[in-house]
Amino acid sequence: MESVSTDTMVRPDSTTDESTSDDTPKFFHYVKKDRIAESAVMGTHVVALCGEVFPVTRSPKPGSPVCPDCKKVYDGLKKGD
Repeated sequence: MESVSTDTMVRPDSTTDESTSDDTPKFFHYVKKDRIAESAVMGTHVVALCGEVFPVTRSPKPGSPVCPDCKKVYDGLKKGD
């Protein structure tokens, strides 16, 4: 099985129910690591493990909440090693 390197990134759409009232995202998503810099610089969209598509605009801080759907997929990938 191919190794997948991921990192977490925010979904920037603050108008969804995944946001808090202070414009801070409620969840951060797992995204392929090699796509993060390209998206941040070029504005291209990334696809999170849960299927969300968005441009990278923010980085999570340690302890930030992770999208439960992304986490489930990521945990499933780790078991396949």
